[in-house]
Amino acid sequence: MDPATARMRLETLLDELDRSIGVLKEADPPDADRVQAVIDVESRHRVAVLAALRRLDDGAYGTCVDCGGLVPDGRLEARPEAARCVQCQSKRERRR
Repeated sequence: MDPATARMRLETLLDELDRSIGVLKEADPPDADRVQAVIDVESRHRVAVLAALRRLDDGAYGTCVDCGGLVPDGRLEARPEAARCVQCQSKRERRR
């Protein structure tokens, strides 16, 4: 994915997450625990998007943070914040 497209997608995703988190924080729902869980997930996603923007600024976007190999374009299309190639991400998930 070219850097300009990646930046646009990441910044759009960041705006959407910020908006969503803001709305959820202002809500007074009957199931506050569930809302807090969603806020936690979206906040972690936001951190991943910010990290991807830093990698983009550093020229490391699209390079796996674990093995240094390329993150496939298809993976970046599906998850523009992806920091790892498919193989390294699979290893990481198995360790959890």
